[in-house]
Amino acid sequence: MDRPLSWQRDDWHRLVELIERERLPHALLLAGPAGLGKGHFAELVIARLLCAAPHQATMGAVACGRCHGCSMRLAGHHPDLLTVAPADQGRLIRIDTVRGINDFLAQTAQQGGYRIVRLNGAEAMTIGAANALLKRLEEPGPRTLFLLLSDMPSRVMPTVLSRCQRWSFTAPSFDECLPWLVERLAGEDDARFWWRVAGGMPLAAVAQGESEARKLRQRLTELFDALVRGAEPVAEAARLDRQQLGTILGYGISWLEDLIRLGLSGNVESLRNPDLLSLYRQAVKNARVRDWFRLLDYAREQRRLIAQGSNPNPRLVLEAWLIRWAALLRS
Repeated sequence: MDRPLSWQRDDWHRLVELIERERLPHALLLAGPAGLGKGHFAELVIARLLCAAPHQATMGAVACGRCHGCSMRLAGHHPDLLTVAPADQGRLIRIDTVRGINDFLAQTAQQGGYRIVRLNGAEAMTIGAANALLKRLEEPGPRTLFLLLSDMPSRVMPTVLSRCQRWSFTAPSFDECLPWLVERLAGEDDARFWWRVAGGMPLAAVAQGESEARKLRQRLTELFDALVRGAEPVAEAARLDRQQLGTILGYGISWLEDLIRLGLSGNVESLRNPDLLSLYRQAVKNARVRDWFRLLDYAREQRRLIAQGSNPNPRLVLEAWLIRWAALLRS
């Protein structure tokens, strides 16, 4: 059976109460950083509404997983569910895609229940797509639910935001997600370390604790050390997988934020990556905090361009970024 994640139970109780009182809004925006389980929560909502015989559990009614509606959903072809998302990471949702939503909603629910539109990456809608969606958000029709998900709700069109009820997901405490993390990582110490590295995002912690992600992080740690020791940044960039540019920049941004925290306060308890403390201390000696801010701005801008589908040349971005790193580490 579908169940909420341990830190989502209060939100789930609230959602079930709205369903049972028939007070569910016609449009929900699930908002918050990646790695908190918004997608899982959205699937719970969809499963519950498309299930013909919800099972009453301790956390409220959840989908049974056995009825015809659940079987179709689990097989990936429920006729009353439409999922919309950017074609690829960094791509936009354009007006033609939204017109497909209108075609879907022009039909009656084939199973006699809810019609549901799940829209991933709501911030990726173009202005034209967002405007085309407004009419349906204003007049969705009976028993229709829009589920919009966004990692960056500040980039969602205000006209869309104003027509949705916003549910904000925030990072849980370590104790709230500890049992869930321990099941997926190698014990409490490992869970605590990766939770801290991921900035308190449980799903991100598990992802970063996986074997391939660990290897990449270790490779970048060795690269950081090599640059401190005088390695050639262009040669080091050539050894990295350019397809992982967004992930590499993500690690770099986390490390730069740590460097700035350490440079401003000297407080090691606030660091997300405490295992890099010796490297941080060497770096802090060699450059001013304002220089680290400039490099952080550069990394964030390049990641923003990737997210917008602007397709920067990954080799040139890596080379330019590492050259800047090296210059600061040796200054």
